[in-house]
Amino acid sequence: MNAQLITEINAKGEQATFIKTAPATYDLNPNREITTVSVKNTKKPALAPKKKVSGGFTGKAGEHYVTSELLFRGYNASIMSVDVGMDIIATKDNKLFSLQVKTSNLNAQNSYIFDMRKVALERGYAGNVFYVFVMLHPDSRKSSVILPANKIDELVHSNAIKDVQALDRFRVYLKIRNGKIFIGTLDNPIDYYWNNWDIIK
Repeated sequence: MNAQLITEINAKGEQATFIKTAPATYDLNPNREITTVSVKNTKKPALAPKKKVSGGFTGKAGEHYVTSELLFRGYNASIMSVDVGMDIIATKDNKLFSLQVKTSNLNAQNSYIFDMRKVALERGYAGNVFYVFVMLHPDSRKSSVILPANKIDELVHSNAIKDVQALDRFRVYLKIRNGKIFIGTLDNPIDYYWNNWDIIK
């Protein structure tokens, strides 16, 4: 930083942002002339339509979002550096938790769709296992459905989570209607699991 400031002072002279006042000590340059620009058109430019972030960035952002939520709640949480099925490992009160995170934007059918590889569900993970489905709402809010592994098994067996055999995946459909959330169809309300981070215990 010292070298950068010296370089700017030498290059700009009286117009440098800073001046040297003592060895390794700088202050704002009181002699610098500040030019003002007159604004003729005060009309704000039209905002460009918001673009959806590509899948790779969205997925990683979802992991950081969940990690942040856990840290604020007193968990020691970190994202796995190598993808071994679980995205986040967390500890609290001497308990270990493994979390897989899926993130989705709202689609044209007014639903959030998440795919889970079957092999990921079949692996034996350490600690208590949870699946977190992060929904990116059109107004930039985020919310999550947190499901323990045994609830995932129950929903798979009841067909609320669809078995897409051709892709060797399970597919989760989340729908928000009139302030309530459903999985699969409107016959399966899961409000209890919506933003209920206390489930992770």
